[in-house]
Amino acid sequence: MTSFTKLFVTLIALGCLSACTLPAPAPEVPLPPPPVEEPTPPALPILPLTPVEWDTVEGWSLDDPSAALDPFLKGCVSIKKRPDWSAVCAEAGQVAVDRDAVRRFFEERFIPHQVRNPDGSDTGLVTGYYIPNINGSRQRSDRYRYPLYALPDDLLIVDLRSVYPDLANYRLRGRLVGRKVVPYYSRAELESDPAPLAGKELFWIDDPVELFFMHIQGSGRVLLDDGSAVMVHFADQNGYPFRSIGKLLIDRGAMTKNQMSMQNIKAWAQQNPDETAALLNENPSYVFFGTLPGSPDTSPGALGIPLAAERSIAVDPRTIPLGAPVFLSTTRPSSKEPLQRLVLAHDTGGAIRGAVRADFFWGQGEKAGALAGRMKQQGKMWVLLPRPEPVTETGAESPAAASE
Repeated sequence: MTSFTKLFVTLIALGCLSACTLPAPAPEVPLPPPPVEEPTPPALPILPLTPVEWDTVEGWSLDDPSAALDPFLKGCVSIKKRPDWSAVCAEAGQVAVDRDAVRRFFEERFIPHQVRNPDGSDTGLVTGYYIPNINGSRQRSDRYRYPLYALPDDLLIVDLRSVYPDLANYRLRGRLVGRKVVPYYSRAELESDPAPLAGKELFWIDDPVELFFMHIQGSGRVLLDDGSAVMVHFADQNGYPFRSIGKLLIDRGAMTKNQMSMQNIKAWAQQNPDETAALLNENPSYVFFGTLPGSPDTSPGALGIPLAAERSIAVDPRTIPLGAPVFLSTTRPSSKEPLQRLVLAHDTGGAIRGAVRADFFWGQGEKAGALAGRMKQQGKMWVLLPRPEPVTETGAESPAAASE
C-alpha cells in the first residue's frame, strides 16, 4: 500500500469516527395548539326602565307628595282608560290629601323604575319652561307687526302607526304639491314670504324675540292693547327639528356656556338688532297656536289638562308614558340646592328627546320665566308604574284586590 493510499484510508476512518460521535438530532416537538378564544358574549341591551326599591329613590322621603295628588287625578281623566291605570286612578280619588297617606298610596300601589339612557347612564339634562306674557293686538300696526299664526289649512300630518307600529311616536308634517308630499315651509321661508299663512293671523305681537321664545315654550298669555288677555296654546308645528340658537351663540363666541340663559339671549338681541332675524331663522321649527276660551291661569299640556306649576314636566313619551308620576332629583337653576319632588309627565316638547330628559314647568309670568330661563341642570328620574294586580290560580283578580 502506497503512502498516499494509507493517508486516504486514514482520513476516511477519521471521518467515520467523527460522524459516529456526533449527537443524534433532537426529535421534533410539536407546537401546542393556539389557545381557543372564547367568543365575547353580546352586550345585553340597556333597559330604559329598571324596577328598584323605594329606598334607592334619591330624596323620596324628603318630598311632600300630597302636592302631586291633584295633578295626578287630573291626568287620570285621560290615563284611566288604560287597563293598567284604571284601578290606581279610582283608588287615588279616595286618598286623603295628607302627606303620609299619599306617600303610602304611591309606595303600596306603584313600583319605582329608574330611567336609564341607552349607554347605561342614569343622569340627563333637566331644563325649565314657563308661560310667558307678551303684548299683542288683534290689529296690525306700526307697534304690533309680528304675526302669531293659527294652524294653516295646508299643513298635512302623516300618521303611519296603523301601517308601521314602530313609528307610533312619529308624525310627519308636510304639504301637498301635485301628488307629492313635500316638507312644509321652514321658519326662514315663512318669515321671508308669509303669503302661505295669509288670513291665519290670530294676533299681532310687538316683539319678535318674545314671540320666538313663546314658540319655544309652546304656550303663552297675550296681553291685548284693549286691556283683555287671551291664553294661546300649541296647536301643531311645521315638522322641522328644533335647533338651539343658544348653542349657536356659544359656538360663535358671543357668550360662554356659563353665561347662556334666555335672559342673556334677549340681551344679545337688543344689542345686535341687525343680526337678530338671521339668528332666529337658524331654528327652522315653527309653531302654530290655538286660543283657549276665557282667561285660564295656565295652558294644557300634551294630555289636554292644565299644567301644574312646579309639579308638571315635559318628557319623551317614547320612554315615559304620559300621565305617569315621575320622581325627579335635580337642583334648582344655577344652584346646587336640591330640587327633589314627585312630578307628573303631563307634556312633551320638540327639544325633549332622550330617556333621562325633562323640562320642568315653573308656572306663568316674569318670575317663572327667570327661573326657567336659567335652568340647565343634571338630574335623575324614576317613573312610577302601577303594581300588577294580584291574580288567583284561575287567573281572575283576587277578591282582596277587587275590593281595594
